[in-house]
Amino acid sequence: MEKEQLEHGLNQNRRKFLSKLSLGVGSLALGSLLIPDLFKRKQEEDALFSAIPHFAPKAKRVIYLFQNGAPSQLETFDYKPLLNERMGQELPASIRMGQRLTGMTAGQTAFPLVGSYYKFNQYGESRAWISEIFPYTAKVVDDICIIKSMHTEAINHDPALTFFQTGAQVGNRPSMGAWLSYGLGSENNNLPAFCVLLSRGKGNGQGVYSKLWTNGFLDSVHQGVQFSASEDPVLYLGDPKGMSREDRRKMLDKLSELNSLNYESYGDPEIQAKIQQYEMAFRMQTAVPEVTDISSEPDSIIKMYGPDCLIPGTYAANCLLARKLSENGVRFVQLYHQGWDQHGNLPNEMRGQAKDVDQASAALITDLKQRGLLDETLVIWGGEFGRTNYCQGTIKVDNYGRDHHPRAFSIWMAGGGVKPGIVYGETDEFGYNIVENPVHIHDFQATILHLMGIDHEKMTYKHLGRRYRLTDVHGHVVKDILV
Repeated sequence: MEKEQLEHGLNQNRRKFLSKLSLGVGSLALGSLLIPDLFKRKQEEDALFSAIPHFAPKAKRVIYLFQNGAPSQLETFDYKPLLNERMGQELPASIRMGQRLTGMTAGQTAFPLVGSYYKFNQYGESRAWISEIFPYTAKVVDDICIIKSMHTEAINHDPALTFFQTGAQVGNRPSMGAWLSYGLGSENNNLPAFCVLLSRGKGNGQGVYSKLWTNGFLDSVHQGVQFSASEDPVLYLGDPKGMSREDRRKMLDKLSELNSLNYESYGDPEIQAKIQQYEMAFRMQTAVPEVTDISSEPDSIIKMYGPDCLIPGTYAANCLLARKLSENGVRFVQLYHQGWDQHGNLPNEMRGQAKDVDQASAALITDLKQRGLLDETLVIWGGEFGRTNYCQGTIKVDNYGRDHHPRAFSIWMAGGGVKPGIVYGETDEFGYNIVENPVHIHDFQATILHLMGIDHEKMTYKHLGRRYRLTDVHGHVVKDILV
């Protein structure tokens, strides 16, 4: 009997202790949300990957101008006159080396070479070759680094795009923006660390999906926040009619109390993430209208980006918004511009696509530079893979198409610690294989993280018993392109 009473007493004491402890933990969690700096030092000391970079960063922010659909490198930055000289001739088997084909050209019995319809010229001190359809980019060529030796394993759009953004060809992995949000957070407590902007050109489009800006297995606070072209840039951010800001504040306070009680019962970290998201949304109600308002931009800036920047949802408008978001401390701004999938009618479609993006892309570089922000802002332009040097289907000089080509393609980077005015990597005279300085997707990702002050091998997250990272178990920093 005495033994039973003693065990009962111990259980009661244990229950009271754990109950008191859970209340204390809940209070600490809520306190750290309402007063972010309250336990900051302790959090930084204890975190596996603290908010402090591993070493001094070159860049503070990233603006990624993703050209969804894969623009042809042979019509943009990789000039190959041999293809025009051998127009219609068969691609040598020694060059193709039995490379895997997509279902769209696997049935072709011939692979006729096709040269670019557009003229190329050399520009700047770097004497880089640039297509005539990018006259504005040609003017800033000495501010950018053109990489002509990108390569990937993915041969179809969805896995290739997912690979670029998440480091894996399958879904449910954190995107690059989510990783940077997790590692570095935002410089502005009133705006998300990771924002997403969408636009569409006139060409053949490929879909973009929320899995590309997902938080994956990271806390949901690190998911990208999509901005829309509607009157409400962030949906459901505004208060319902009849509710004042004071009423919303009181409601959120009560909701936080309920969620804290819920967390004490279940211990689910997503409950804390939910509290953070509600608080962020409340702060964004003031910050978002201010940052999306371009009425204060001078006429010179509007002229620089072009008239389309006044139309919400266009590529030009999103480039200007990206500058404003970055300027206000958003860590990672991701643009997706659809319409680059030219399997046919390439000469006409690519000219229109280039016109959509050329002026605004160059304006973004110039705008950041004149504000003194380019040195600390990394800007990236490029798609998910390249295009074949042979024609898909029947050749016509002014109307041809190119299939997917993962073996070699071009992108450019600017600012944020990247050497300006250089061309890195080279392909063979057919523009098919890389012959100098190959750069894999994981190398590209490791380099971006390095520029942000992060060792890609150290930024990990344990999930289902395994430690994951953006670069998986691969990747080398491309030091030759760094300042």
